[in-house]
Formats: sequence, C-alpha cells, structure tokens
Amino acid sequence: MSLQDKYASVVSAAQSAGLSDLSVQEQDGVLYITGKAASSAAKDTVWNALGAIDPSYTATDVNIDVQVSGLTAGASLTVATDESNLNIRQEPSTEASIVGKAAKGETVTLVEQSSEDWWKIKTADGEEGYAYARYLKA
Repeated sequence: MSLQDKYASVVSAAQSAGLSDLSVQEQDGVLYITGKAASSAAKDTVWNALGAIDPSYTATDVNIDVQVSGLTAGASLTVATDESNLNIRQEPSTEASIVGKAAKGETVTLVEQSSEDWWKIKTADGEEGYAYARYLKA
C-alpha cells in the first residue's frame, strides 16, 4: 500500500478544506502534505483526519505543514484545549522548559507562526513563548 493510499482520507480532507497551494508528495518513505488554510477550522479538518488514523499523532511516515493564511503578528487567538491549560514553552518542543500557561478560552496574541506545529504567542500577562498550534484558534 502506498502512503498516498494509506493517508487518502487526510489528502481528501485537505482538498475538501479548500487548502490553497496544496502539495502532496512522497519522498524517502514520507508523505508530505503542505498548503495554506483560510482558517483554523480548515487546518483542523486536516489534523482531525490524521487523528482518525493515528490518534496519538506519532506516525513518522507523514509530514503535515498547513499554515493559516492571513494570520499576521498581533492577531488574537483563542486557546482551544479540551480541558487543561495550554503549556507555553521556551522553545518549540515538548522537551523545552515550560515558561507559562494559558487557560482554555483565554485570548493570546500571535507573535509568529514559527512552524506548522508551534506558534510563538504572548499572553495578556506578558508571558511569551511557544505553544502547540493545534490548540490555538483564530
């Protein structure tokens, strides 16, 4: 089974979410899916499709890079965790030190979309660091 077959539902979700500049390429045993989403909800459509296949998001044979178009530094974002606070880290890694937390529903400010997974944010209290973009909504 090819990776495009394995992740057909993720590719389909990217297409149905209307990602612009959508690119799906297989290289060296990894399927790369890149594009620009018009909203956080469109980005989540792609991630939710992957979550249906890989609930722990630990697959190493797929790389998703979906940026939200139109988000610029200074944009307001809402923390959209399920129940817990969102960790704000010193560097864009789960291994990095936690420098702060943002509560579910709290509004934070986008400093930069550092990568598809990590965005640099600033809280109303002035805490600044990296948060997992999956839990931030425009």
